[in-house]
Amino acid sequence: MNEHPTGFDPGLSSSDYLAEAATLLAHDDPFPGGPVVPPIYQTSLFTFASYADMADTFAGRRKQPIYSRGDNPTVMEFEARVAALEGAEAARGFSSGMAAISATVLAFVGAGERIVAVRNCYGDAYRLFERLFPRLQIKVDYVDGSDPDGVAAALPGAKLLYLESPTSMMFELQDIAHLTRLAKEQGIVTTIDNSWATPVFQKPIAHGVDLVLHSASKYLGGHSDTVAGVVAGSAAHIRHINEQTYSSLGGKLSPFEGWLLLRGLRTLPLRLPHHMKSGLILAERLKAHGKVERVNHPAYSNHPGKKTLAGYAGLFSFEVTEDVDIPAFVDALKFFRIGVSWGGHESLVVPAKASLEQTPGLNSMARFGVSPRTIRFNVGLESVEDLWADIAQAFDKAKK
Repeated sequence: MNEHPTGFDPGLSSSDYLAEAATLLAHDDPFPGGPVVPPIYQTSLFTFASYADMADTFAGRRKQPIYSRGDNPTVMEFEARVAALEGAEAARGFSSGMAAISATVLAFVGAGERIVAVRNCYGDAYRLFERLFPRLQIKVDYVDGSDPDGVAAALPGAKLLYLESPTSMMFELQDIAHLTRLAKEQGIVTTIDNSWATPVFQKPIAHGVDLVLHSASKYLGGHSDTVAGVVAGSAAHIRHINEQTYSSLGGKLSPFEGWLLLRGLRTLPLRLPHHMKSGLILAERLKAHGKVERVNHPAYSNHPGKKTLAGYAGLFSFEVTEDVDIPAFVDALKFFRIGVSWGGHESLVVPAKASLEQTPGLNSMARFGVSPRTIRFNVGLESVEDLWADIAQAFDKAKK
């Protein structure tokens, strides 16, 4: 775990956030020996100069990494950057987004306790909640996060509130500040998956959220070459995760992947505006297309949750008319590759029609009624005109 004492001013504008993030992520304090890139500490353990050093470190009187399943200097550098971006006191890196979610939630919820989670949450989070948690006697109630009255009605007696704004596939927003205020009044820990907006476009901690989760595989890494996760929050909350679940569950982030994430973070403030601009152009053109019934993009929402967003990611979905042959449309795309995940340089497509076939009985899209005519685009860094031409020709080839 690494801690960072400062964060962003929540009153800054989108351009201010981008500018401050650019300096934070491009500038380093000097590393030993003068390298301009953080060293990769590819080691499993760290030795001590003396018995006294070991004893003092074990007793907490002295700080030094002990074993890379705990702290590693390369990973700690990544954690410090994420904490600073989120305006958090500390962060902890993990080997995947699901490792971060699992360790965070299980650190605060035990047998016989209850979670309130928003509907249309990330599919593997839903599977965790539905497959493993019943065995641990943990109950999860799902709510429409866009309805604060519905959330308020579900909160009494809950231990943790799990948010994701916007949600997966349908991109529904929540009024983060209002919901966290409701939860805090009852002593409920609040968490949010902020992978879509990133800390550049949304600052949940500034709006009262206790713990912010990321699949760092997405925009933070940005190159589709890393699987990782991270959680950021107060030093006390991160310490609690360290003590309760992190070391025991073992989902540690490797030094090399920590280094790849540091490299990816360098260009985050440059990549996000490109993803946003291209995504908005394609969303607007799809909205006007005769074969599209609706576009699910936070830019078109009037929900109060929109006010916490300083910008938009390049991930959204749309619903096509019944006369579109979805498999033919997907197969006809040339620049949109068929694949899960998102946030990288490449454009991707995921049809709900295929996703609804996954893990019957444990499928969040099926549970929450996502239409099989819904298609998700991850808009990459290609020319937006090339992407639009690709979409247009795919529609032409997808007529039933």
